Amino acid sequence: MKLRLSMSLFLVVVSVNLFSQNSSNRAALDVATKTIRPAQIRAHIRFLADSLLQGRAPGTPGYDVAARYVATELEGMGLHPAVAGNWFQPVPLEKAVTDASASSLVLTVNGKEQKLGDAKDYILSTWFASPVTNGDSKVEADVSAPVIFVGFGVTAPDQGYDDYAGVDVHGKIVAGIYGAPSSFPSTERAYYSDGLVKARNAVAHGAIGVISVMLPEDWKRYPWEWLVPQIQVGEMHWLDKKGVPHDFFPQLRGNALLSQQGADKLFAGAPKTLEQVFAAAKAGKPQAFDLPVSAHIHTVAAQSVINSANIVAEIKGSDPALRDQYVVYTAHVDHLGICPAVEGDNVCHGALDNASGTSTLLEIARAYASLPQPPRRSVLFVFVTGEEMGLLGSDYFAHYPTVPLKTIVANVNIDGAPGSYFGMKDVVALGAEHSTIGDEVAAAAKEMGYEVSPDPMPEEVSFIRSDQYSFVLQGVPAVDVEDGVHATDPKINGLDVIKKWLVTRYHTPLDNMDQPIDYDSAAKGAVMNFLVGYQIAQHDAAPEWNKGDFFGTTFGPRHSAASTGE
Repeated sequence: MKLRLSMSLFLVVVSVNLFSQNSSNRAALDVATKTIRPAQIRAHIRFLADSLLQGRAPGTPGYDVAARYVATELEGMGLHPAVAGNWFQPVPLEKAVTDASASSLVLTVNGKEQKLGDAKDYILSTWFASPVTNGDSKVEADVSAPVIFVGFGVTAPDQGYDDYAGVDVHGKIVAGIYGAPSSFPSTERAYYSDGLVKARNAVAHGAIGVISVMLPEDWKRYPWEWLVPQIQVGEMHWLDKKGVPHDFFPQLRGNALLSQQGADKLFAGAPKTLEQVFAAAKAGKPQAFDLPVSAHIHTVAAQSVINSANIVAEIKGSDPALRDQYVVYTAHVDHLGICPAVEGDNVCHGALDNASGTSTLLEIARAYASLPQPPRRSVLFVFVTGEEMGLLGSDYFAHYPTVPLKTIVANVNIDGAPGSYFGMKDVVALGAEHSTIGDEVAAAAKEMGYEVSPDPMPEEVSFIRSDQYSFVLQGVPAVDVEDGVHATDPKINGLDVIKKWLVTRYHTPLDNMDQPIDYDSAAKGAVMNFLVGYQIAQHDAAPEWNKGDFFGTTFGPRHSAASTGE
């Protein structure tokens, strides 16, 4: 550890000297500082979060208006469209919404049936036909099987951990706990918490259905009354060229989340009490055992095909040897649309999530367009759709990029303008520790007067919850610079401010223009993100995964040609 710190410090000094000694880099910093203005960020947010856009849900007129606003702004800056001469990359999506009145979850305990209550004891995930047909249609799935408890449902050889050890779940429904062991490193914990990773693991072990429960502390962060409507709006998947929903597992013919009272009913008569199960989970102990229960899950859903679009702009690099390599910036334009009303307002405006990130990226793009000379590598500005429904637009772009995947050397993602809550003394750079992008982050932070702090809330598994993760899964080093928790005002407890926002405004109509937003601080955070990408675009060498890194080892080989230019 000490050697690692010493090497990082050396690299920071070298990188910062590039700004102080290289006139073109200094000019770029000056341009960004002057071009990125708080008032312009505020104006973008005000438009994008307006009630007239109805929350910018994919496939709605409100999202389409937002997308055209973004494209118009980019065109006015003099940037070029990057989708075969067009600004828009169509993203085909399938949406399915569970028909609760026709669906059910029934437990059988000691031969006695017990029908659980929808939205009280459980909430069902939905079902998708594969391939989907055009138009609206009803689909259904049915599964009935014994239930086996499998802890977190995690198999992590790199962590020496396996919840499935010693049990056979073939043809069974598995019950598991949300999340992953807290003993795992932050980003690895996030990876193994990913519902797709867990579903794939369940399928690999032969399971045919999934039931999830949550730890008591998770209910404090995600109250049942808040979570239910988030699930009731349905799910989306992007469709591949054959019309098959991507990352949907038809082998799992039922998927339910239980409330605390539903979990009590599932574990009634179990070999261990829920309290004992939760204690073992918190201690990071793998656990699995048969429950004296079978479950029958019946799911009926209405599905439809909708279309939304990513917006993609390009600035061509100035170095003939490097201009065919790309740094990709991302920010998601979409939000939740219409949602449960708060104080008479039923529009989820998404001012911070993510009108602020979209606005920040627009101003970063303006800074690049204002440079006296473009950076050596080319830069793509990708404003994506469907993030709130599962990183759909970014994942689609990562699978069908507008340039060859091997030419994309890095992703810099912006989800929420860093600095929006308060003036910051530090930033949190999710993913920076996995690749040499960490050196660029450290240098940019030093230049802007920020410290770089570790993830203060690993339980939020933020690393897998925004668009940089789509690029990581395709082997591209990526980073998401987020708000730090140390405020310049000593009277402000930054961590408390952020946690309060997450439980009072996040994904509600209260994330609007009436909340306190520090636009000066947000502009400074935007310059920070500009510098991270600009350094990557300027340096001779492309970013590389750190030797032995989990994500580089797991996904990096797919992208090994990027640094060599093959």
